[in-house]
Amino acid sequence: MDWLERTAKLRQWSRSGTRAPHKPLLLLYALGRFQQDADGELRYSAVEEDLQRLLTEYGPPNRTTPAYPFHHLVSDGVWEVLTDRGPASPGSGVRELRATGAAGRLAPELRAALRREPSLLGRMARILLDLHFPPSLHGDLCESVGLELEPAETGQLSAAVRRRRDPRMREQVLTAYEYQCAFCGYDGRIGAVPVGLEAAHVRWWAFDGPDDVDNGLCLCSLHHKLFDKGVLGVGEGNRILVSQRFVGRSAAAREHVIALADRSLTGPQPGTRPIAAIHRSWHTSQVFHGSPRPAPAT
Repeated sequence: MDWLERTAKLRQWSRSGTRAPHKPLLLLYALGRFQQDADGELRYSAVEEDLQRLLTEYGPPNRTTPAYPFHHLVSDGVWEVLTDRGPASPGSGVRELRATGAAGRLAPELRAALRREPSLLGRMARILLDLHFPPSLHGDLCESVGLELEPAETGQLSAAVRRRRDPRMREQVLTAYEYQCAFCGYDGRIGAVPVGLEAAHVRWWAFDGPDDVDNGLCLCSLHHKLFDKGVLGVGEGNRILVSQRFVGRSAAAREHVIALADRSLTGPQPGTRPIAAIHRSWHTSQVFHGSPRPAPAT
């Protein structure tokens, strides 16, 4: 059984690039818990809060429940659910999962494979991360689910899921924005080398976002992370969106985040394609959280 291919082909609801990372998040969480306790099980009532927090932080803007993947991941052959009544899930209802003492764990065959080949865990995790989340979130997500991955474990992707990135994109995007953050104007260098500037995908590469300039933004490290977390976005007329859900009381938070609301992007330079509306709309609907703040009072 090819566990890497099965990991890459989790059945997910999908329509026009809509994000549905419920199963990948649960499987990452289960792999993290397996790494800590290979014989443990995850009782729904005990892990519901953890799973809800993951969905809120790394899932799409619309509210959802961890009960859905807890039940439906069974159909992918990597997960099993047991209850006080015996094997088999009671369904995807929250009340039923709580009332029956439902507990989940990795499927027996997968647990055996992970014991025989410990490096398989890291390769499965890397596939889930690469196929469903941007690189800027990988470290935070591993920490959130308790995964400790070694580079040697995560470097080999199955040919079935490998997709090449265009190594020229970073240079093209940074050039288009004249080596400054499109949100704040930061343009730091060490000698001639830019430092703390990154090429961000607007529509995530994991969701068929192309390595094109009109799907890119030059952002500083801080604003890249906030953009991928849905704190920041880009609206009509290339105005900066700041989520009303973001809370920051310090002068730094006000200056570097809240004050950006409704500002115009810096760049791209004339003759360069701006962000394509289709990519901007995808980010607004699938990543940006809540409603945008109005421009700060002057």
